[in-house]
Amino acid sequence: MPKISVEVPQELLEDLDEHVGEDGKFVNRSEAIRASMRKTLDLLDDIDSRQGRLEEET
Repeated sequence: MPKISVEVPQELLEDLDEHVGEDGKFVNRSEAIRASMRKTLDLLDDIDSRQGRLEEET
């Protein structure tokens, strides 16, 4: 799996960390970020589909 590096504002990282760990929704930061990316991309695909901007898969 490729690795990437990003800069994240401290307040966003603190908010993320509230959802990670034993009492959180995610096991670790990486899983939380991957889930967020998937959800965001799905939402963008839905918007593009409604706007007729998605190409039909063959």
